[in-house]
Amino acid sequence: MFKNKLIRYSTIAMLIAILAYFVVENFSGTTSSADDDLIAANPEQYKAKIREEREAKDEQFKTAKDSPIADKEAFHGLHYFEPDLSFRIRANITPYMKDDKEVVIKYTDSTSEKYEKYGYANFTIGGEAQKLLLLKNENVISVLFKDVTSGKETYGGGRYLDYPISEIKNNTILLDFNKAYNPYCVYQPTYACPVPPEENVLTVAVQAGELTEASVHK
Repeated sequence: MFKNKLIRYSTIAMLIAILAYFVVENFSGTTSSADDDLIAANPEQYKAKIREEREAKDEQFKTAKDSPIADKEAFHGLHYFEPDLSFRIRANITPYMKDDKEVVIKYTDSTSEKYEKYGYANFTIGGEAQKLLLLKNENVISVLFKDVTSGKETYGGGRYLDYPISEIKNNTILLDFNKAYNPYCVYQPTYACPVPPEENVLTVAVQAGELTEASVHK
């Protein structure tokens, strides 16, 4: 069995490496501001950038030693919803101020890991108010969530977004659900993955980000 923290950090490291490549190659300044400028100038170019990042992740999964894909020869790429800018949302954060900031998050192998309740991200999707608990582990903010697509088009155990804490500016965070990804345990059951808090279930269908193989080949 793999160590929880090692798996979690290797997943984040892979995603950050992919994102960093495109920042260095294409933009200056912070990722969010560069993306904002790109969307304002050419939304289709932003969508193309998302697709390029996905292709880079496919290549990582096919070649990296820490890839969760067992049969790399047969791997043909992950599946996603088409990029949709309506699921790129600026959320206001209500900091968590109570004393019980420490929370134990369960993993799929029945182990657990301690996180800190950082605050609640408040936003709307399709005119409906939503709220997600942001979890902090060292310098990473994790968004573990389920939505109406969970168990249908997307993984039933939920999907993730991860951000360096530096992405939080003036108690706001940009949640780009086009980058929502499946945990490694989707590809190999020997991996242990954190389970989203019970309160992190959105009441709307987030038709953005990664799909499951089964939903595509029904």
